[in-house]
Amino acid sequence: MVCLGLATMGWALDVPKGPVVLEVTGNIMQTNSNGEAHFDRQMLLALPQHETLTGLPWIDGQSRFRGPLLRAVLSAVGARGEAITVHAINGYQSQIPTEDAERYAVILAMSRDGKSMRVRDRGPLFVVYPFDDHHQLNSNIYYSRSVWQVARIEVQ
Repeated sequence: MVCLGLATMGWALDVPKGPVVLEVTGNIMQTNSNGEAHFDRQMLLALPQHETLTGLPWIDGQSRFRGPLLRAVLSAVGARGEAITVHAINGYQSQIPTEDAERYAVILAMSRDGKSMRVRDRGPLFVVYPFDDHHQLNSNIYYSRSVWQVARIEVQ
């Protein structure tokens, strides 16, 4: 079992002041809403931000994606588990080993090429792997883990 525990450093989750864009549920230590962790956009922006320049099979050319590392989000909630299930607004879901978040700079992208991503642009949140940095990621298994329109993450 992987424990990504920034929460053990004494951090507490604020209560969202704006619309909730992400819910994290399951095996987590830090909550702020009935046993769940809810994030608004500003809370996610308050986490350290990371950029990756990469191509994706669904988008022509390379794009610069920016957002918090997935491992930082999991750490903020004190996630304990070996896998997460990422749920999209449209009902799509994919299971991702937490090991991926540790091994690669997987981001929960909030912007593409400097612009906030709207639902019609695969936003507001998009799991983006650094495909161009690690060619072994260019396979259907990792493409299927690149969930867009993310609404919820469940930690198992």
